[in-house]
Amino acid sequence: MRARALFTATIALTTLAAGAAVPAQAAKPAEPPKEPVAVGYGGAVSTVDETATAVGLDVLRRGGNAVDAAVAAAATLGVTEPFSAGVGGGGFFVYYDAKSKRVHTIDGRETAPASMTATSLVNPSTGKPYEFDEARISGLSVGVPGTLLTWRDALDRWGTRSLSQMLTPAARVAEDGFTVDETFASQIAANRAAFGQFSSTSALYLPGGQPPVVGSTFRNRDLADTYRLVAKRGTDVFYRGEIGRDVAATVQHPPVATRPIGSWPYPIRPAGMTAVDLADYRTRFPAPTRSDYRGLEVYGMSTPSSGGVAVGEALNILEQYDLRSMSAAQAMHHYLEASALAFADRNRYVGDYSRQDVLRELLTDEYAKERACQIDASAALPKPVAPGVPDGAYGGCSAAAVADTRDDRKSTTNLTVADRWGNVVEYTLTIEATGGSGMVVPGRGFLLNNELTDFNFAPTQGTAPDPNLPGPGKRPRSSMSPTIVLADGQPFLAVGTPGGATIITTVLQMLVNRIDLGMTLPEALAAPRASQRNGASTQAEPDFIAAYAGSLPPGHVFSRTAEIGSATGIEFLKGGRLLAAAEPVRRGGGAAAVVGRWPRN
Repeated sequence: MRARALFTATIALTTLAAGAAVPAQAAKPAEPPKEPVAVGYGGAVSTVDETATAVGLDVLRRGGNAVDAAVAAAATLGVTEPFSAGVGGGGFFVYYDAKSKRVHTIDGRETAPASMTATSLVNPSTGKPYEFDEARISGLSVGVPGTLLTWRDALDRWGTRSLSQMLTPAARVAEDGFTVDETFASQIAANRAAFGQFSSTSALYLPGGQPPVVGSTFRNRDLADTYRLVAKRGTDVFYRGEIGRDVAATVQHPPVATRPIGSWPYPIRPAGMTAVDLADYRTRFPAPTRSDYRGLEVYGMSTPSSGGVAVGEALNILEQYDLRSMSAAQAMHHYLEASALAFADRNRYVGDYSRQDVLRELLTDEYAKERACQIDASAALPKPVAPGVPDGAYGGCSAAAVADTRDDRKSTTNLTVADRWGNVVEYTLTIEATGGSGMVVPGRGFLLNNELTDFNFAPTQGTAPDPNLPGPGKRPRSSMSPTIVLADGQPFLAVGTPGGATIITTVLQMLVNRIDLGMTLPEALAAPRASQRNGASTQAEPDFIAAYAGSLPPGHVFSRTAEIGSATGIEFLKGGRLLAAAEPVRRGGGAAAVVGRWPRN
């Protein structure tokens, strides 16, 4: 989404000097032009939205660090990208601390309420799983949000500013409004029937029964008030106070419109989330995943995300081959096959409660060799491929039984930030499908997620246990893959993207493009994409099909899609310079900016 703000946000930042904190004089930040590439020094920000990038950059210029800027930018995305992220959702925060030279993570994934069971997504009257949209547009899909606690905990542990300060610019953007662009309007139009079922959502996003006109100013004063209330009273007002009670009431009693806009084929079902579920929510701080690739250290997110494990395993498989010596078509063939093998293992073994010894085995070089030996340079493997057996006894090409697959949907947003001290944040946050559950919390201005539809609705692994069935207090499996790459313990690259299950393949392909195929970071982001997720066909952009379909080995089948992902990234260049990159075209193009441009004027 590219909604350009009428940007008058001010930030009441404190000085870094010793002694009492003194509010800095607020001023209107200079909003950078919407550019997909920027090279410079002193810090960098890349997001999918120029207003969020401007907010993050202003924090860096006023002495804030990468964590401060990331939270401020994320809060702004909750205003300008409300159909992809916001305080009604969750996400995964990966942080490199320059002082300790360590990578840390926060799991802010949404959690199932205590009332959820393994059959909550099965229609009791038919015994069959609900249709996706039937479960999505209802209370059944809503997990306890984790975004606000992620922001608070990140700032408390590693930031230099308060949550109150970092919510201020986003509240001002919500109050003053921003200009509606084509993407913003089209996302509402695509959800018109779903949004139109709820009085609170249609009042905000469907004035007069239609999406706001492109070029008009969109304001969300309820969200501004919500941010300001949290800024004043802290996150307890959300998790233990009146906002949380409103969240639970919305799930238990969806605000169904007396006169819906458009028709909807399913009943709007309530669910059992309570205020206690919100009060019980906690973020987690798991160790990151690590995979060594071509002498680099690749850090990602552990469970309940499958991203770090799947990307890491696929890289380990690809490391068995010299991709640089191959033709581009052969390199892409190996990339697609490694992705299919990793997805087979992801689907069989990875979920919120996965055994740690199994996850460790999936990321060993010995296991990667056992999986890599199945790749045939002359033909694509028949899909779906079977998962492997990560039992510690390696040496052959054995495999388990094949099972079904399913994908999580494709919304979400991503941001990348680095500061002058060398700290780095890669953060992917979401409300799941575009528009989430479709329900705006009345009077609060934010959409609730539909994250619980990332669970498998029914068992998918045949006679083997399914790691991603719903359960009380359980977190659904995610594909979010915020990734930080180190070279000799120093930051080299940070990348991430939205895109549902295609997130894993997009991050993997960008790393292959940059590390193996010699592309620059902007080229690696812009290159045409394909996503093989152990399915009978590979989802691919038209330019990928045009470039490779005729030269790949036989057996590859493609299904065409307009675009895959919307990535951001930062690369650390020689001499302390930073290269920030965002999408040039996809999802309307992103916005990259640096504190000081290079070359210096």
